[in-house]
Amino acid sequence: MAGSAPATIAFIGFGEVGQVFSRGFLANGAAGIRAYDLLFGSDAGRGLEDAARELGVGCAASPAEACAQAQFVFSAVTADRAEAVAAEAAGWLRPGQIFVDVNSAAPSTKQRAAKAVEASGADYVEAAVMAPVLKPGLKVSILAGGPKAEAAAETLNRLGMNLAPVSAVFGRASAMKLCRSIVIKGLEALMVDCAAACEAWDVKEPVFASLHATFPSIDFHALAADMRERVATHGIRRAAEMREAAEMLAAAGLDPSLAAAIADAQKRGARAKIAAGA
Repeated sequence: MAGSAPATIAFIGFGEVGQVFSRGFLANGAAGIRAYDLLFGSDAGRGLEDAARELGVGCAASPAEACAQAQFVFSAVTADRAEAVAAEAAGWLRPGQIFVDVNSAAPSTKQRAAKAVEASGADYVEAAVMAPVLKPGLKVSILAGGPKAEAAAETLNRLGMNLAPVSAVFGRASAMKLCRSIVIKGLEALMVDCAAACEAWDVKEPVFASLHATFPSIDFHALAADMRERVATHGIRRAAEMREAAEMLAAAGLDPSLAAAIADAQKRGARAKIAAGA
């Protein structure tokens, strides 16, 4: 895997992450990419297949077909499907392949997924994507975990990734991401509710001025606008991530209620935009 031969890559799930990463990999010399998505072959998936063809990515009829010749198999589905996809993959992965799980899932979910994949003889790399991928593309910061994280990073970083191995222990990379997310997504939820309440009572100017006096380095008008847009655009996905954070807290014997409330707030903010037809 760490040699100089161009890597062959497969994606299970071909949404934003799969498309953005594929564009970068092919631009940086990947030998070939095939993808499978549950929506392929349906009216709802026509746009995904068109995007794949435009990028030069082969569309497969099954995940097994997509991954048959791949050195690296990226799982880029949704958090609630991450473990199931890993379990299914164990039926057709083989020794020598590396399964890279980029889903935003709880540490315990990644640990169970790793166990399933390793039972096939393939290797599992936990990957925690630390920011939205659209702007940075392959250069987005990703924390990697597991015994093969170093080897995977050596090859994938030559193809343009920004993979930083942080632990040989499965779960720690995801714990780092989700602990950070409690703060970031929690701040977003606070600012959305604060701004909405300020507008309802016509007190935004004095409240934001008071906040600025306490935190003079922060432009609260800009922060509120930015965070409201983030929640409106990405709230459904972020809500799923915060449910994984709640699971992480519960597994550690901690109270998950705050993380669960943040998930509800993120989802509520996104649905408001959908209801408005924006």
